[in-house]
Amino acid sequence: MNAGSTSKTRKQGWLRWWRHRWMDSRDAERALPDAALARIEAQVRASEARHQGQICVCVEAGLPTSYLWKGLQARDRAITLFGKLRVWDTEANNGVLIYLLLADRAIEVVADRGLKPCVSPQQWQALVASLGEALKAGQFEPGLAAAVNGVSELLCEHFPLREGETARNELPDAVLRL
Repeated sequence: MNAGSTSKTRKQGWLRWWRHRWMDSRDAERALPDAALARIEAQVRASEARHQGQICVCVEAGLPTSYLWKGLQARDRAITLFGKLRVWDTEANNGVLIYLLLADRAIEVVADRGLKPCVSPQQWQALVASLGEALKAGQFEPGLAAAVNGVSELLCEHFPLREGETARNELPDAVLRL
């Protein structure tokens, strides 16, 4: 690595640091106002009435300082929140966390072990990649809505409700803004 690329990398690191420290809950509220969160919540509720899976949506303005010091990414935070929010704790191990990190305009999907034999990592990556353009354009609600739809279709395919079965709600449907 030459001196120019080291300097550029350092500058990008500081810009990322600044962006994450600058953004706060007000930015999350502007990006996804209460009405948008209510629409996404209703979408999650309607989705979960169609299958046995559980969907949790979490939006965070910026990473905690400890993550920035360690150089961690949105995926690392999503995995941590998957555990903290107990998305892994569903009866059929079919919980899915959809995590949006506004400062990086990144979306991550973390699925529980019950989905591993059904959905390949490439399918999850394709789902996330298809949402990238909406997020880069700052269209957070349409991006999250598309993510919920994509996850819902996979859950309907692999964990459909059986004849006469009623969906159990094991996780809150409300979108979490951190």
